[in-house]
Order: sequence, then structure tokens, then C-alpha cells
Amino acid sequence: MRYIIIGAGAVGGTVGGRLAEAGQEVVLVARGAHAAALQQGGLRLVVPQGELTHRLPVVAGPAELGVLRADDVLVLAVKTQDSEAALGVWGPAPVEGGGTAAERLPLVCAQNGVESQRLALRRFRRVYGVCVWLPSTHVEPGVVSAAGAPLTGILHLGRHPHGTDDTARRIAADLEKAHFEAPVVEDVARWQYAKLLANLGNALEAVSGPVGDPQAEALFARVRAEGAAVLDAAGIAYASAEEQRAVRGDKVTLVPLDGVPRGGGSSWQSLSRGAGTIEADYLNGEIALLGRLHGVPTPLNDLLQRLANAFAREGRAPGTLPVDELIRLADEAETRHR
Repeated sequence: MRYIIIGAGAVGGTVGGRLAEAGQEVVLVARGAHAAALQQGGLRLVVPQGELTHRLPVVAGPAELGVLRADDVLVLAVKTQDSEAALGVWGPAPVEGGGTAAERLPLVCAQNGVESQRLALRRFRRVYGVCVWLPSTHVEPGVVSAAGAPLTGILHLGRHPHGTDDTARRIAADLEKAHFEAPVVEDVARWQYAKLLANLGNALEAVSGPVGDPQAEALFARVRAEGAAVLDAAGIAYASAEEQRAVRGDKVTLVPLDGVPRGGGSSWQSLSRGAGTIEADYLNGEIALLGRLHGVPTPLNDLLQRLANAFAREGRAPGTLPVDELIRLADEAETRHR
């Protein structure tokens, strides 16, 4: 199978680079300065084993590939706010032998949150969800780093909305040759919702810096508890923290990478790159949506969603809101909802 990585950033670049290293045929989809750097110098993937350079085909869209192959796998790895545009471009792309990508090809959503696969299922017949446990960074054009060892990441994989099939197992087999563990599960959404709860801290980290000191950790615990209460009210199952720890163990341990300071997660990286958008609407905003649907107040997630969007819109640097000020705003938000 040929893997077309739609969005060759932190997650997409790491997955694409590791698959290429394992001998798979890979095409990267990128734009702007990142695309130019990939075309000129290749994908520089920094991992605990060293820096690897992969010179791979780089395109902006399907027109540059011509007719897609029947054995292509589309891996959607853009941020969720960019999913609709990508789906609109790739869905109608023609496939050899007739039909379109939306009709014939598997689409794998390797993204945070749960919304992209729902968007995809409106267009694509075969949609697969991935719970992405993959610590990786992309802040410099052409460069992606992934600090996990001995495995680069753990990627639970399954059909959306549920089930498994031979395609999922073939993709998982390729990933497991490429420094990943890729369990094929009937209930991938249960793992994704558990990851969603962890990702509620992305906005906190983006606006106030790493969640490391006791004050920030206590605030994140409140944000996560609010999210869990919403999922419980909605009747949505999610893997427990104990189950996640049992699966992950010490398989993905962060190690220092030469010349690569560890910054923050995906939302922090969006602000660092000055992307102008951020994924908070599909992380904290997912909890806000479910809270409104099921009558559960979500003042903390509302606040983080609003602040993260303001930081992205105004081009503010990550981590510049003092955590004391954020806690004060959070306390006020909760008081208003009592």
C-alpha cells in the first residue's frame, strides 16, 4: 500500500517518516514554507536514534499525483479545523479503475479529538479512527521530532464508528514494522475519548505554559473532571487511566533529543508557529458542545476554548498568561455558574 500523509506536521511527518524508513511507499502533503523545505532538503526526522532525512514526494493536493492508485491509503493528519477543506479536496479525487477516493479508498484519521472522523464519514465510505499517543513536535519548516523510546508511539486503530477489518489489520502491521504499537480494536472511540480528556490540557499549556507546577496541575485536574462529568452524563464510554497506563507502561518514554528543546503539545506548537488557528474548538469545545446537549455546565472548558482562540487570532506567544491569572479567571467562571 502507498500511504498519502495529508498534513505532514508533527504527527503526519513522524508517521510518514517512520513508514518510509520501514520500506513503505509514502507521499507527503504539505503547504507553504514547510512544503518548500520538504521539497528542497527532505523531511528531517529527529528521533532518539539520531536525525534521519527522508527524501519523499511532496505535493499540495491530489492533482499533482494524477489518478490515485487503488492501493492508496489516505492518512488525514491535519488539525481538525483544517479537516473539512482537506476532505473536500481529496474526496472527489479520481482513482484508477473508476470511482473516487471517497468511494473507494480508506481514510485514516490520525488526529486529536473525535470530530474529524464524523466529518469524514459524510463523504468517505471507509473511515478509520486512530487514538494518537505520539509525542512529537513541529515548529520549524522541514523538521519534525519525536522523542519516544523504545517505541515512537502507540496508535490504537479501528473502523469508525466501530469494528475492524482486514485493511485495519494490514495498516497496523505496517505501523508495527515502523516503531509503533498499533492495537486493532473494535471500540477505538473509547480510547479516543480518553485521549480527549487528556487533551483538554492543551489549551491550558498553550496559554500558560507547561502543566508542571502544582497550581497548574490542580487546575488541569478540575478541567479534566469537568470533561469526565460531561462524558458520563452523555453516556460516552472511555478507557480508564489505569487501563491506559497498563497498555502504555514504559513503551513510550520521552528522552532528550540533541538540539531539540522540548516545547509543548500540538496547541502550543500552533501558537509557536503563528498558525493563526488552534484546535481548541474540537477539544475543549467538544466538551462544551456535549455539556450544552446534556445540561452540564462547562465553565472551565468554555474559558480555555475562548482564551486559546484569542491567543491564536491575535498572534500571542504561547505561555504568556500567568497561571495565577488563569486560575483567577477560572475561579470567576465557576462562580458565575453556581
